[in-house]
Formats: sequence, structure tokens, C-alpha cells
Amino acid sequence: MSALAYFRPRPDYALGRSFLLAFAVHLVLIAVMFLGVRWQSHPAESVTVELWDPPPPPPAPVVEAPKPPPPKVEPPKPEPEPEVKKPEIVEKVVPKPKPEPKVEPKPKPKPEPKVEVKPKPVPPKEDPFQKRIMQEQLAMEQRQLAEERRRIEAERAKAESERLARELAASARNKALNDYVARIRAKVKRNWILPQELQGDPEAIFNVVQLPTGEVISVKLAKSSGNAAYDAAVERAILKSSPLPLPEPRSLFDRELKLTFRPRD
Repeated sequence: MSALAYFRPRPDYALGRSFLLAFAVHLVLIAVMFLGVRWQSHPAESVTVELWDPPPPPPAPVVEAPKPPPPKVEPPKPEPEPEVKKPEIVEKVVPKPKPEPKVEPKPKPKPEPKVEVKPKPVPPKEDPFQKRIMQEQLAMEQRQLAEERRRIEAERAKAESERLARELAASARNKALNDYVARIRAKVKRNWILPQELQGDPEAIFNVVQLPTGEVISVKLAKSSGNAAYDAAVERAILKSSPLPLPEPRSLFDRELKLTFRPRD
């Protein structure tokens, strides 16, 4: 049925029926209370019964517009569970097996090249005339080599002889020169008069200039002995010894002489 038919007002006989029903209920209640009091052995207690008038009839229902259906309450969304981080799974790196080295096949040995055996050259026939020319040329070269060796040997022998001669001449010259100087010193020593207070063996050196005849031109002290009396005595003796002895051979003569004098020489 429609909503208007459901809320239509009830008829009046229904209201009277309600009054009768309420009155009957009250009577029953009073009877029950009375019987209950008499049935107990102890003195009856006073029962206060409050009587009231039946309620007024309910007002006519107000026809209300149908209420819209209550909004559908969606259940609360469950809170998202905290995300549990999955433990990182570390994959164990298994080292890859090293590839086995490739075994390269050994190269096949190259075949040795065939050695061609060349035929031995046939020596040409000797020409007697050419052979004689070659022999003469070889003999001539040998003679030239022999002559060169003799020449070199002769030059070497000559150089050695000259060297020995120079050495002998130098030795002889040095000996003759030493003899010459010794004779001059001997003559000077015969003519000097040394001071009596002379001590030690002082050395004095003099430069002497002479003529080819040995006559002394000048005497000069080159290095003093440190004793003036000794130096003066030697200088007087050199001048007194003029002319000085001459060398043998005369080629050793030198106009300027450097003479060294010590008392104990």
C-alpha cells in the first residue's frame, strides 16, 4: 500500500475500545492485590494504589514526508599496516669459472726448403802465358815487400844508433861539463881565504861573466849564504882566479856561468 493509506486516521470505535480495556486492567490489578493481602498470615500492609485517569487519546498522526534513507556509513578504512622492509637478500656472487685456455694447435712445421745442389763449376783451363805473367807479378811484389822491410829496418837501426849517440854525447858532455865546473871551483878554493868564525856549510851562488879566454869580466852574487863575510871572501877568490880554466872540448864553453860554492865541497 501507499504511505498515505498507512497514515489514515483510525475510526472512533477503536478509541472506546481502548477505554474499556484500560478499565478492565485496573479491576484485575485491584483484585490481585486484595487477594494477595488476605492470603498472607501477617497483618496486611497498607497498599497504596494510585489511580489515574486514562490517558487522553493520542493525537492524530501527522503525516510526514518520507525521510530520506540514512546515509550509508562506510566502515572506517583500516589503517595501512606499516610496511615491513624485506631484508635485502645479498646474492652470493659465485665467481665465474675461468675459461680454460684455448689450446691452439701447434703450427705444423714448415717443410725445409730443398737445397738445390749446384753443380761444381768446372775450373777453366789454365793459359800457360797468363800463368807466367801472374808468377812474374807475384815475384815482383815479393821483391818490393822485401826491399820495404829492409828499408824500414835500416831506418830503425839508424834512429836507434842516433839515439845512442845522443845519449852518449849528452853523457860525455855532462861529464865534461862537470869536470869543467869542478876545475873552476878547485882554482877558486885555492884562492879564497875564509873567515875564522865561519860555522856550518853555507852555500853561496854567483853569476860569472867571462871572455872566451877565461878572463872574468864580472861577478854578481845571485844567492847569499847568509854570511856576508863568507860571500865577500868567495867573490874575491873568483876575481883572483881569472883567467878561469877552459872546458874540454871547447864546444862546452859558455860566456855566462852559474857557480855554487860551499866550504866543505
